[in-house]
Amino acid sequence: MTRIAFSAVLKSAIVALFLVGASAPAFAAQATSEKSMAFDSEQLSIQTAKGTTHKFTVELALTEPQLEFGLMYRKNMPADHGMLFDFGQPRPVMMWMKNTVLPLDMLFLDKSGVITHIQENAVPYSEAIISSEGAVLYVIELNAGTVKKLGLAVGDKVTSATISSKLAK
Repeated sequence: MTRIAFSAVLKSAIVALFLVGASAPAFAAQATSEKSMAFDSEQLSIQTAKGTTHKFTVELALTEPQLEFGLMYRKNMPADHGMLFDFGQPRPVMMWMKNTVLPLDMLFLDKSGVITHIQENAVPYSEAIISSEGAVLYVIELNAGTVKKLGLAVGDKVTSATISSKLAK
């Protein structure tokens, strides 16, 4: 009887190991897909009050999953790149840095693309809420230090195909 019980336990253990081993690749694939997402991109320009224009390539966060995912898990981003979040209609926006490795500057824009609020040097991994401090339609995330380096300020004007398409409506 002991031999049968031991044999049954051994078979159960082998089956369990097989099931765990078979599900590991599926779990790894799921974890990997959760840490990356596809975004379209476009050119974006910021014109300062002094008349200087700065150009960026921005990825577009347009869908709900993209808006939620943003730049999470990114370990680097070129200096002239960023992300443009389009919230569909003007509203108060709350952002955070959970699962975001890069320190970021956030530019909050009204429906015409004018910067209404700036949050510099958002802290990686922080769950502190960053408020738009009013209704906005867009948020741009850039590498931390970009605002200071380029002298960007509230009142500067942002243009891109996404912003222009909404102005035409």
